[in-house]
Amino acid sequence: MSETKTALVTGANKGIGYEIATGLGALGYRVGVGARDGARREAAVEKLRAAGADAFGVPLDVTGDRSVTAAAELVERRSGRLDVLVNNAGVSGETGPGWAQDPTTLDLDVVRAVVETNVIGVIRVTNAMLPLLRRSASPRIVNVSSSVASLTRQSDPDTEVGPVMAAYAPSKSFLNAVTVQYARQLAGTGILVNAACPGLVATDFTGFQGPRTPEQGAATALRLATLPDDGPTGSFFEDGGAIPW
Repeated sequence: MSETKTALVTGANKGIGYEIATGLGALGYRVGVGARDGARREAAVEKLRAAGADAFGVPLDVTGDRSVTAAAELVERRSGRLDVLVNNAGVSGETGPGWAQDPTTLDLDVVRAVVETNVIGVIRVTNAMLPLLRRSASPRIVNVSSSVASLTRQSDPDTEVGPVMAAYAPSKSFLNAVTVQYARQLAGTGILVNAACPGLVATDFTGFQGPRTPEQGAATALRLATLPDDGPTGSFFEDGGAIPW
């Protein structure tokens, strides 16, 4: 088994996911670039390699059982274990004017699609990768969430939280709740599980609206992916520290 640490980042062919992969590669990790689109995935791998990273492509659709199983098998063949899993892949779901999702008119199929990727996909990938993570001396799981998941902030009329997003925001609250359950279940195993908020980042996900760069958005996830063994677990962080649930 290789001494080089291996990381898998889902949705890593662009945006925040790509920058997380870049950061881990720069730290000496072998990085699996998980993505559905083959051409974009391989382009990202080549770009990472050109920058000196040890990167490999992982065909991965987080909504498909067979795809996720095959991805775990590929990582095992390449490295024999997994040291870091970053669940970054996510969707916002269809939005209306102002990037809003009105709960009173929301298409339930939109809710199902968002939860399938943002929550069930994370569970599917995490459980498939857990046997490989258990082989690591210092395994880390990072779930990329959002500050809009914070019920404390969402319910505070004096806090600016952006438009009503009745599918996306609750899906991230659900993801945070799942993160806590994993942390509880895996307590004492050495596997640290945390959620990271990248902030409002200018990527195609946000229509390139936002004050932060993808590199800035990757910073908290990178910190959580490389926590010391006595680091926190079951917590929710942004650049400035912990976010209230």
